[in-house]
Amino acid sequence: MQSNDEDRHTLMVADHGINPDPLPAQSGGFADAGGFADAGGFADAGGSAAKRRRPAQSEQSGGWRDFLIWCGVPVIVILLVRVLLIGCYVIPTGSMKSTIEPGDRVVTTKLTPKIFDLQRGDIIVFHDPANWLSAESSSGLGGDYLIKRLIGLPGDVVECDGAGQPIKVNGVAIDESAYLNDGVAPSSFPFRVEVTEGHLFVMGDNRDRSADSRYHPDDGAHGLVPVSDVVGVAFARYWPLSRIAPLSGHHEVFAAVPDADR
Repeated sequence: MQSNDEDRHTLMVADHGINPDPLPAQSGGFADAGGFADAGGFADAGGSAAKRRRPAQSEQSGGWRDFLIWCGVPVIVILLVRVLLIGCYVIPTGSMKSTIEPGDRVVTTKLTPKIFDLQRGDIIVFHDPANWLSAESSSGLGGDYLIKRLIGLPGDVVECDGAGQPIKVNGVAIDESAYLNDGVAPSSFPFRVEVTEGHLFVMGDNRDRSADSRYHPDDGAHGLVPVSDVVGVAFARYWPLSRIAPLSGHHEVFAAVPDADR
């Protein structure tokens, strides 16, 4: 009897000390251990995957941003340079042969005369001052633009004694053989012009085919071009490829010309 009572006591102690029901699923232990065994673990795993995906999306957006910067900035710079600094023109006439042939394309700097001073010999592009285009063989550079060589600055006296005689600027004869078209005289007729303040005297390099300042003595400015109408100075031919070359102002031709009394 004592033995049975001891056994019964042992079973009661055992019954209270050990729960025979199946153990409930662990809610945190496995997640802490590996993060993959339960719902909490899969949530953590999914969160980690999301975190791993975000850098990829960020890298993609960063790639597009870099692409736009590297492509957009140069385009903007080119547009600004084109609008503010340079001009491009197609030459349809032969008034500047053989320096510039019909069909040549030239590029100009807009910094002159806005920032830098004009010089005798510069090849300038300017607005048609008084319907000169009607005397040219074509419609000009597009719009109302013309291109000629600058011979006289404000205050200069430009003259010629007639066929076979050189052009004189402020009494000094100049040798224009460096740019005149072959076989063309400096002027086929005599003239004398005093360049007024704020104006320029221009001539084409192909004098026999150039309706320049000599031919418009009766217009509003007596054949002169207002400085304010100059839009740029041509410095290079860029088309066709066979004629790509810089354009020279041949300033040395006017080196001996004294400054005008202004």
